[in-house]
Amino acid sequence: MTMEPEEWEIYLQPTEFIDSDSEIVQSFAENATVSASTPTEKAIRLYYAVRDDIRYDPYRIDLTRQGLKASKILGRGYGYCVAKAVVLAAAARAQRIPSRLGFANVRNHLTTERLRQLMQTDEFIFHGYTELFLDQHWLKATPTFNLDLCRRFGVKPLHFDGKNDALLHAYDAKGNRHMEYTFDHGHFSDVPYEQILTSFRKHYPFYFQQDGFKAGDFEREAQEENKA
Repeated sequence: MTMEPEEWEIYLQPTEFIDSDSEIVQSFAENATVSASTPTEKAIRLYYAVRDDIRYDPYRIDLTRQGLKASKILGRGYGYCVAKAVVLAAAARAQRIPSRLGFANVRNHLTTERLRQLMQTDEFIFHGYTELFLDQHWLKATPTFNLDLCRRFGVKPLHFDGKNDALLHAYDAKGNRHMEYTFDHGHFSDVPYEQILTSFRKHYPFYFQQDGFKAGDFEREAQEENKA
């Protein structure tokens, strides 16, 4: 897909949530791409920095407008899939790499029995990933699960080579079918906040009734279940 430079501009600009002009995002992106010279090299390093330096935590989801800003997520050092996708998009824009957000519904998302019971479903609505424009192509990159978490779950870590899509684990480490993408919401230049909130209220009403999930240690749960 060829894009003219003027078409890139919307995917390079800071937004309410992808605040790529914030000091903490700029610093994170610069530190992650030291000595990288090409956009592809930078994108790869940013992917791994977001994947492994920001811990995946589905128990502490902040759905406020402030809580979904890339700068706030970086300050916390943890987040769920949408939060981590926002950080990667922001860091990419900070390095002048066009980026946007993609969303899909998925089944059999990596989870634990405790979280599955809390959610009352195996379907994750508005799972978030990042799309990066490299060498005239949009590539999907999902930096959700950090390396340590993958090891605890016994699944293959997701790698990004800057040439191919890196979508979440369709198969587990043993080669068994694992995750299914059931609906594609499309791509966005910023977080479709109201759309996500409306969808969450519809599919996870209990989350709002009890003011979020009860605190838990997701990595410990994953390790214990994998040993069982």
